[in-house]
Amino acid sequence: MPFIDTSALDVIERLPGWHGRYFHSANMTFAHYDFSRGASIHEHFHPQEEVYEVIEGELEMTIDGVTKIVRPGLIAIVPGNARHSVRALTDGRAIIVDFPLRPEILAPEPSPHPQERLATE
Repeated sequence: MPFIDTSALDVIERLPGWHGRYFHSANMTFAHYDFSRGASIHEHFHPQEEVYEVIEGELEMTIDGVTKIVRPGLIAIVPGNARHSVRALTDGRAIIVDFPLRPEILAPEPSPHPQERLATE
């Protein structure tokens, strides 16, 4: 699929204050987030490299013990398996890209009614 209308994607609140629209390319996962002041992402790590681009607002990011304020024009690159956490200092928007893709994001949830699942596929 060479073109994706991100405004047509479902909004998912993965963590409190983090509302995202998600899609995959062949090798990457993309998240377009609206975040709320005070929202946070706990310290964690994963094998994928992750790139944060803030479009509006400010995020306080800690990557392997180093903390910086990320705002428009400053990109944060999280190496694979690096411990990192995020705290929203303001309301804002960001695009986050993971490589390689993260299959657990957008994994379909099983429907309790198989007929409903088939009707929407």
